This record gives sequence, C-alpha cells and structure tokens, in this order.
Amino acid sequence: MQIIDLRSDTVTKPSKAMMEAMFNAEVGDDVFKEDPTIIELENFSANLFGKEAGLFCPSGTMTNQIAIKVHTQPGDEVICDVNSHIYNYEGGGISFNSGIQAKLLLGNEGRLSAEMVESAINGDFDWLTKTSLVSLENTVNRAGGSYYTIDQIKPIQALCKKHNLKLHLDGARIFNALVESKETPKQIGECFDSISICLSKGLGAPVGSVLLGEKEFIKKARRVRKVFGGGMRQAGILAAAGLYALTNNVTRLKEDHARAKKLEQELLKLAYVDSVLPVYTNIVIFNLKSEKITGEAFEKKLLENNIKIAAFGKHTIRMVTHLDFDDAMLEKTIEVLKKI
Repeated sequence: MQIIDLRSDTVTKPSKAMMEAMFNAEVGDDVFKEDPTIIELENFSANLFGKEAGLFCPSGTMTNQIAIKVHTQPGDEVICDVNSHIYNYEGGGISFNSGIQAKLLLGNEGRLSAEMVESAINGDFDWLTKTSLVSLENTVNRAGGSYYTIDQIKPIQALCKKHNLKLHLDGARIFNALVESKETPKQIGECFDSISICLSKGLGAPVGSVLLGEKEFIKKARRVRKVFGGGMRQAGILAAAGLYALTNNVTRLKEDHARAKKLEQELLKLAYVDSVLPVYTNIVIFNLKSEKITGEAFEKKLLENNIKIAAFGKHTIRMVTHLDFDDAMLEKTIEVLKKI
C-alpha cells in the first residue's frame, strides 16, 4: 500500500546514495571539535554563503534559538512577522530561552519591509523594551512559501545597520527561495549577521541545520549549543547526509515547485475550495468552504485514500511537495481531490 505524504517536506527518507555517504562517513568527537565530516559540512556551508564559520545542530529550531540568544539580552525585543516560525512553532523559545519578547508585524504575505521595521523600532527610553534584533523567514511557511528577493532584503539590512540592530535569517527553506529568485547564497550571506539553513526539509537529509556567521558569533553560539544540550559526538554520519543534500538536491527543488503549482491550478477548479494562497515554491495552503467540509473531515477523507495532509486550521489545509512525491503521486492526489 503506497502512502502519499504531503504533511511536510520533512517526511522524506534518505536515498540509497545518501545512505551510502552516511555509511562511509569519517567520524570523530564533535564536542572535542574532532569530527572531520562535521567540520567539512560547517566549512562548506559557511563558504557557500560567504560566512566565516558554521555550527552544525540537530534542528532549525535550535539554530534559530541559539542565534536569538547570542544576539540579545534578557528584556530585549525581536521584530518579526506574525507568521514567523520563531514565534509560532518553536515552543515559546524566544521567551523561555532568551528572556525576550517579540514585536509582531503583519507583513505582505509574511514579508516585512524596511518601512514596517522602522516604525516598530522602540526609542531609547527606560520604559520601552530595547529593540535589538530583526528576524526574517525565507521562505515563509505560514504564508504559503512566499520568499524575499535581495532587493527586498537590502533596505532592511541598511536600516538595521543604521539603528545598530542585528539581522537574522531563518532560512529553513532558503534554497527553495534561491532556485526561484536565481540569486546566489553569497548574495544572501552579505545581508545577514546570522543565517540558519535547514538540511532536513526540501533537501532531504534526515536531520540537521547549520547556523552561519562570523567566527566570534559562532564561538559564542557553540557554547550556547552546549547549554541547550546540542553537543554531539560522532554525528559525522548525519553531517554526511547534509553534505550530500547540499551537493545533489538543490537544483531539483524546481520539480517540487512545479508539482505544487499544478496542485494549485487543480484546487482552484474545485467547488469545495474557497481560496488558495499564491503558490511560490513548494507549499500549498488553501481554505475550504465552511458549508461544504471541515478541515478535519477533509483530512480524514484523504487519509482513507492513503494521502496524508495537515489541517492548518478549522477550514485551512497545507500540502507540501518534496523529493519523495513524484508525478504519479501527483496525478493520484489530483484524482482523489476531484472525487471529494
């Protein structure tokens, strides 16, 4: 029985070639900075984005939370979009780990502008929270995979420099953005003080994210990783999967985007679908007509046809395409959608 899993691009399984790379990985003790494959991954990722250093971590949540911790002091404030992963899906880590608060802005499809950010920066008064960090997400998960271009980021970068604010990128799906914008990792790297890149989403690795920044930042980040319980030992086995993903699975992301676009086109034709967010990359978010079907009932109907999806709200559904979702699965999914 074939299961079609569209809940997330995190559900992918390592390919045979990726497993072979993991099996053959040279390993050491990373806490002692002696795992050669982890060192290779960190250096490769840093060079890719033009940064001085990298830090391999188990998850994107950890890389984001480490960056926030290093960039801020308790009582500070981070500016981010209301849809941000760091605010919605990291277990309250902003306050729990760093003792800071978030100032939430309603961006354009999850994307902030320099004007929005400037209006949200607090003045230097004792009774106001100190604004110290701005965090952008690229692509924006809750906004249907929308993405920033360099031209949209640079004014925010200039504003942050003007006001002495740090700028962090939650780049969980940054490569999805780059294959669409046709910009380079180094262009992105020039804009941010720190960048988190995820290896276990569209790139297909089983585990891992890398935090990128300058050497002094990564030195501090490494200490915070240890405090957070993220020190690993012979994790080169996992780093090898990340290296394979970065060197083999980036350009093919366009295939995922094409299949997501096809889903969007078919959903727009269905009577029970109220609206579909514009599809930019590999995320499809749509709203059901409340009088027709609930999200829970829709999820159940698809599961009866061996298709897993994620309800994003009472009447909102998310589907995410990935490297384990092929054309045959796409046609099967469309066939089922038409029969509901």
